[in-house]
Amino acid sequence: MSHANRIALQQFLNTKGAGLEVDGNVGPRTRDALFRLFATRNPAPVTPGEIGLIARELDAMPEQVRAVAAVESSGSGFLPGGQPKILWERHWFWRRLKIKIGSSLPGQWVAHPDPGGYTLDADRDGINDSWEKLLEACGQDPVAAFESASWGKFQIMGGHWKVLGYPSVFAFAWSMVEGELGHYRALAAFIRANRLGPALRAISINAVTNERFARGYNGPAWRKNDYAFKLARAMRRELSQ
Repeated sequence: MSHANRIALQQFLNTKGAGLEVDGNVGPRTRDALFRLFATRNPAPVTPGEIGLIARELDAMPEQVRAVAAVESSGSGFLPGGQPKILWERHWFWRRLKIKIGSSLPGQWVAHPDPGGYTLDADRDGINDSWEKLLEACGQDPVAAFESASWGKFQIMGGHWKVLGYPSVFAFAWSMVEGELGHYRALAAFIRANRLGPALRAISINAVTNERFARGYNGPAWRKNDYAFKLARAMRRELSQ
């Protein structure tokens, strides 16, 4: 399956103009094409009208969508080089490869049974470490690699691509390349897939009403991260503008 997945990556990149030989060898040329094609020189920021459209699709207020964006994202959804922001989750990759304890491993920073290893540029080569890990992991299994990173402004796991309605994990990731609207569309898909629409529409300046969305979106750590209170503060700011 991993060989078929390496071929699928090369075929996908060729639809974007890579011009690769489709041989299943995800070596330097394929990895360079991936890194280059997934970069946008001037990614388009989302507009107020586009946020309004997303809100209408979710039957919510634009302020509620913007409040989630303010709390969940940390600035732009893009790195300085133009690639979408990702966060490598080495334990997801470990599970997808079904690695057994004591077996021969890829680099420990790429696959490990425990979460962690979150670095920005440990080797100081100017390339984001999560992208370096993704590129290295693609040499083994690109589908598992793309599924093992969280993507974009809202850090949605690639492993959710099917339930979110994308034709492939590569298409899911590519949807975030050109601009921020793709990131918001992924957020909307996640909210619909996880039936969080009513919870989104309940977001207000009262933290108690935000707990359902906080729990559904942020998981078990929502109390520790004061997620409901952060949403309330964000809503207060949005409504005062």
